[in-house]
Amino acid sequence: MEILESPPALSGALGGAWSLRPLHASSFCDTWEASQGTLRLFVKSAPRAGAGQLRAEADGLRALAATGCIRVPQVHALTDLAGGGAALAMEWLDFRAPDARFGARFGEAMAALHAHPCPLEPAGFGWRGDNCIGGTPQRNTPLQPASWGGWLQFWGRSRLCPMRDRLPASASALREAVDAVIERMPDLFSDGYQPRPALIHGDLWQGNWDMLADGTPVIFDPAVSCSDPEAEIAMMELFGSPPAGFRAAYEAAGGRWPSPQRMKLYQLYHLLNHVVLFGGGYAVQALQVARALA
Repeated sequence: MEILESPPALSGALGGAWSLRPLHASSFCDTWEASQGTLRLFVKSAPRAGAGQLRAEADGLRALAATGCIRVPQVHALTDLAGGGAALAMEWLDFRAPDARFGARFGEAMAALHAHPCPLEPAGFGWRGDNCIGGTPQRNTPLQPASWGGWLQFWGRSRLCPMRDRLPASASALREAVDAVIERMPDLFSDGYQPRPALIHGDLWQGNWDMLADGTPVIFDPAVSCSDPEAEIAMMELFGSPPAGFRAAYEAAGGRWPSPQRMKLYQLYHLLNHVVLFGGGYAVQALQVARALA
């Protein structure tokens, strides 16, 4: 891996000279350990194509941190690089294997986050800028009112429809099934549940949470929006499950678990994203879920 494209830009943002050690590359960025004496930072750098994703990540981390409800990596700097790229520098965190109490602490923290007032003004669903879910653009155009009807419009227009439109031409049956789900969405709230906007991480699978040495839960790599908190839980249940003790603590602190039908509705979005990104068997799984809902 090459050395960071523009070390002077990063050094100028952080102050002083930094030693950069390459770690690994993802589909849109490279990652680095930056050190200066005893100080260490975790740095992501991306060319022009991925710079917007890094800027959105920094915005999401700052928004989550501002709630004071859940620990996230602190953003130290976000700087431009030559050619339109960007670098995001965050505090270096050392993680430990989760202990027996981790799930309960994590559940309490996430319940607090989901109960926190929505930072969008005026209150509604969406966010102050678009971001990415994995490598896929995620539309966050704010939509008011902060009501049941507003939420259905947002989930249809800004989540399911954009993913449907990105499906490959061979997925005509899946596109038709998604349309049928959108038409039926009101029926999935017949239990009287009224979604309210809350700041969610948005991409909270098992690879995006961990634990510090003192037991503190940490979440990272967000795709934030003000959304129904049930959508967060559905993602946590899609590829694996929350850690032991999470659900009991989450519900005891006032959090709500999705109904089986809404669980599928919210998971469908992420399954469609995996069809867009990876294809393969995800198309079969997404079609099964969509037809079960429609």
